[in-house]
Amino acid sequence: MDLNADERILFENRRERLRGLLTEAGVPALLVSFAANRFYLSGFEQHDSQCNESVGWLVVLADGRDALFTDARFTDAARRLWPSEDLCIYGSGKHTALAEFLKGRGVRALGFDPKAVSVFDHEALREHLELTPADGLVERLRLIKEPGEVEALRAACGLNHRVMRALPDVLVPGLAEAEAAWAIERLFREAGAEALSFPSIVGVGKNAALPHAIPGETKIEREALVLVDAGCRLHGYCSDQTRTFWVGREPSERFQETKRLVIAAQKAAMEVIRPGVKMADAYQAARRVFEDAGVAEQFTHSLGHGIGLETHEGPSLSPRAEGAFEAGMVVTVEPGLYDPTWGGVRWEYMVVVTEEGCRAL
Repeated sequence: MDLNADERILFENRRERLRGLLTEAGVPALLVSFAANRFYLSGFEQHDSQCNESVGWLVVLADGRDALFTDARFTDAARRLWPSEDLCIYGSGKHTALAEFLKGRGVRALGFDPKAVSVFDHEALREHLELTPADGLVERLRLIKEPGEVEALRAACGLNHRVMRALPDVLVPGLAEAEAAWAIERLFREAGAEALSFPSIVGVGKNAALPHAIPGETKIEREALVLVDAGCRLHGYCSDQTRTFWVGREPSERFQETKRLVIAAQKAAMEVIRPGVKMADAYQAARRVFEDAGVAEQFTHSLGHGIGLETHEGPSLSPRAEGAFEAGMVVTVEPGLYDPTWGGVRWEYMVVVTEEGCRAL
């Protein structure tokens, strides 16, 4: 894509903020190899072709001009958004090419994210450069969403709401989970989504007790619960919502009570989310609802997670989560109860942390 002036300024400002973190950490230059971080800082290629293949690397200098590295397949795409003098198109020897390009600019030491660099790349790079682990710096920036990011997330979430509202007419007796998943993907695509943010989860009956159920051939019965967890990508940003439906005339008493508890736990968590509150406290607020009802052992996962360019990103809302909420964070709040002999219910909102508390998107 071609960047307009505002987009160029946006990415430049993000890299400038990162420069401040590099200076604080004493890192002269940072190799950005993780796709979402590369895109966040440059606008170049949001996704790698596959998990074991990179379309390029970005190097941000604490004091100097940043450089973009890619191969010949992406030459034109890179030139549309990056100055040619700061662009290196490598061939088969990308590690040597990167090192020589950086040494030409006086760079001899490079920070890297150990969670995002393979052992192979690390061993090849350290033949040429001094390497220092420096993880989590870009992720620290991404924790707080800019106003434009919040609006993109709100738009993706709005499309998600439209799809969820349509599902009571889609989820009918005799429909298999896999057929429902395809119908959900089609609804997203026809509404303008760029892609799914993750493969849709559809669990019928007992399969709803699997938090990450894979849609199969189980068919919806005339009176049955159906858990749907689905999301889309719009303008590069993700949505993620779970709803649990009852297909039929009379929801069972257990379904109604379980759903009531789950929504009460979600409300309790949202009531405590505000700047300065420990993230683990939100999890505990939800869990106390389940403890009081004697069903806490059926709450088997964390309360939620950050969401943005990725479906799952920082922060974590687990019982062991460290840190406190800050205004501008966008997280999911998705408590659930699961019984493998019966099924499960999960209910999920995406919320943005505000100065006063939090607000559902």
